[in-house]
Amino acid sequence: MNTVLFRDSQVRVMENTVTNAEKYFGQFCSLLAAYTRKTARLRDKADQLVKQLIDFANTENPEMRVTLRNLAEDLAKVQDYRQAQVERLETKVVNPLKLYGTQIKQTRAEIKKFKHVRNNEIKQLEKLEKLRQKSPSDRQMIAETSVQRASVDASHTTHQLEETVDAFQKQKLRDLQKIFSDFVTIEMVFHTKAVEVYSSAFQALDNYDLERDVEDFRAKMRGVCGHYNAQPLTDTTPSAAVPWSLPAQRDRSIIRSQRREEEASEDHPAEGDPVEDLKGLGRDSINRMRTPHVEK
Repeated sequence: MNTVLFRDSQVRVMENTVTNAEKYFGQFCSLLAAYTRKTARLRDKADQLVKQLIDFANTENPEMRVTLRNLAEDLAKVQDYRQAQVERLETKVVNPLKLYGTQIKQTRAEIKKFKHVRNNEIKQLEKLEKLRQKSPSDRQMIAETSVQRASVDASHTTHQLEETVDAFQKQKLRDLQKIFSDFVTIEMVFHTKAVEVYSSAFQALDNYDLERDVEDFRAKMRGVCGHYNAQPLTDTTPSAAVPWSLPAQRDRSIIRSQRREEEASEDHPAEGDPVEDLKGLGRDSINRMRTPHVEK
């Protein structure tokens, strides 16, 4: 009976080992799979940021445009590293943890088999004890033979189970070391590459020439304001070939036309005052000619 109790203690240790592995390996698998998915989502969000940076850069001044495009290129490079990180996490970390479920089921089946053999041994011992109390010698000898046979089976099965659980525990520890070593290596490689790229991006941002962009912006502001409040240089500055500017020529042409109309009206008087009408038409014509410069 002491042997049976010892085997019971062995089984409890084995069951606890397998139960803890099943519980914590399952949690590791779920957490690291979620970690990998979050990393993939972070990659996707960073890709969106790259696109927005490029779109915004196209609306900015030259220096900022170049700086933002370089930043977007560096961020895109980091996302390439992150994609490699995701693929390696899936292959070297998550998938091995998923496969551990099969090994745990096999070990549990071995323990269940051993428990069945052990229960048979216990039943034979209990039967032998009852026969001893009744003391028929022939039946007692038969029962002792059965007990010996059951004990041998239990001993053999126990030995097999010990080897199985021992191999399971050894493989579990080795796999834990390998899986988390791979995890740390993957993270180190990614962050090392990322730091290199981010250092370059930081240097490019630090070298950004703000004053040059401000000067460019102010020049554009002055150009726009001058375009609204004054006539363009091509309209106001007389050329060497033409003695007057174009607006002055238009004004003089209108005045000459008005004078001809006045002379004609004196020869052919009509109702009303056509001179005043022509003067008004001349002002309207001048205003229409100047209006496009103001509205641009």
